[in-house]
Amino acid sequence: MVAKSRLEQLPSALQAALADRRLLKVIAGLTNFDAASVERICRAAGLGGADLIDVACDPELVQLAAAVSGLPICVSAVEPELFAAAVAAGAAMVEIGNYDAFYPLGRIFDAAEVLELTRRTRELLPEVVLSVTVPHVLPLDQQEQLAVDLVAAGADIIQTEGGTSAKPFSAGSLGLIEKAAPTLAAAHSISRALAAADSVEAGSAAPVLCASGLSAVTVPMAIAAGAAGVGVGSAINKLNDPLAMVAVVRGLREALGIPAGAIVVG
Repeated sequence: MVAKSRLEQLPSALQAALADRRLLKVIAGLTNFDAASVERICRAAGLGGADLIDVACDPELVQLAAAVSGLPICVSAVEPELFAAAVAAGAAMVEIGNYDAFYPLGRIFDAAEVLELTRRTRELLPEVVLSVTVPHVLPLDQQEQLAVDLVAAGADIIQTEGGTSAKPFSAGSLGLIEKAAPTLAAAHSISRALAAADSVEAGSAAPVLCASGLSAVTVPMAIAAGAAGVGVGSAINKLNDPLAMVAVVRGLREALGIPAGAIVVG
């Protein structure tokens, strides 16, 4: 099954968000198996107008996230063998990465390992939509080449990262831009590399999701850099107040060009 037809299996609203380059994914965290925390994040994502929720790869979390949010669910892991049970529980797509939780532990994912994880996942789940994060520890030219190789190996969506390598030193909006700079640069470089690699074929290049270190200030920059959507985690899940979490999600939605009045809360 080719990538385009796999993407066409996604819910129509999710396909439209990708096509319109306005997808908002809320990330609960690859290592977040706290059901109460995941429930709060997913409820806020649903009420705030997100398009997709990314949770740790656990069937029970998939069912919980879907029930409280009413949104499609993506599961993240770095062990391909874990994905099948989550898909059976209702996950709409799977993702390798992101790797931010592993860097403080000294765990680094190189290009060869990510490519092998992608191939194994595609062999195990030939018809499931697969997103793969490109490690930000690679130089940009190597990130570009890896993204092209990942699509050739069966990745449908490429995600960027970079928040953990940023060293913002300014306050306010300037600091938020400094925080997002690595993932914005990756989105710009990778989206153009994929477009160039795809230029000899019919159709469009694999969509890029820009994630890690983003805020309402910087999500429009991600879209301008070439991303089809954004993934935001810590700006939401670091909060404890449910109303504040919903407000942040709504702010991100508005930053992507969808006015608050257009958000329908079920």
